Amino acid sequence: MKRNEVRSRAFSMPLTSPAFPIGPYRFVDREFMIVTYRTDPERLRALVPDPMELVEPLVHYEFIRMRDSTGFGDYTESGQVIPVRLNGQVGSYTLAMYLDDHPPIAGGRELWGFPKKLASPTLQVSTDHLLGTLDYGNVRVATGTMGYKHRELDIEEQTERLAGPNFLLKIIPHVDGSPRVCELVRYHLRDIAMKGAWSGPASLELSPHALAPVADLPVLEIVEARHLIADLTLGLGEVVFDYMAQ
Repeated sequence: MKRNEVRSRAFSMPLTSPAFPIGPYRFVDREFMIVTYRTDPERLRALVPDPMELVEPLVHYEFIRMRDSTGFGDYTESGQVIPVRLNGQVGSYTLAMYLDDHPPIAGGRELWGFPKKLASPTLQVSTDHLLGTLDYGNVRVATGTMGYKHRELDIEEQTERLAGPNFLLKIIPHVDGSPRVCELVRYHLRDIAMKGAWSGPASLELSPHALAPVADLPVLEIVEARHLIADLTLGLGEVVFDYMAQ
C-alpha cells in the first residue's frame, strides 16, 4: 500500500477494516428520555472546563434509544449533559456517555471527542411508564422513570432545543502519553424531524461507582422530564477552543 493511499484511507482504525463508515450519520426514530435535575453547584462547577461557564446548577440525565443509525446499528446510550455558555453562546456540554455498541464508541471518541465508555444502558416502556437504566458491569448506577406521554409538548420548541449547540472536550494522547489533541468541539444535530414530544412526572436515582461516577452530581430536585422521538442527522464538529495553542 503506497503512502498516498494510506493517507487517503486514514479516517478510522484499523486501516483495512474501519470500526465505522464515513458519514453522514442519520438516526431514525431516535428516542430520548431526558430528566433534568438540580445539583450541587460547587461540584458541577469543578467539572466544567474553562473557558466554558456554568449557566445554572442543572444536569440533563439522558437515556437514548437508537434503533436505526447509519453505520452504527442498534444501540442504547445514557449519560449526563450540562447547560453551559461559551463566548456568549448557550449550549450543552456532554460530561459522560455510556453505551453498549463498539462502532459509536470508536466513532464518537475519534471524530467528535464524545466521552463514551462501554456499559449496559436500557430504555423501554414498562406498562404505564418509561424506564431507563444504566448498569456498569454488575452494578446498577442509574434508574430513571417517567409517566408515559402524560402531556404533549410543543414540537417546534422541542426541535429548537434539540438543534442547539453542543460542546465536547476532545482528547487524543500522543504516543508518549502526553496530550496531542486537547480541544473544545462544537457540533449540532441537523435535519431534525420531530415525531413526538411529551412531559410527565419523573424520578431519577443515581448510585456510586468508581468508574461510572454519575452519582458525583447528586439529584437535589427534579426540574423537568421530556420524552422525544425524532429523526435527525448527527453533524460533524468544529474546533472552538484549542488548549494546546494556549
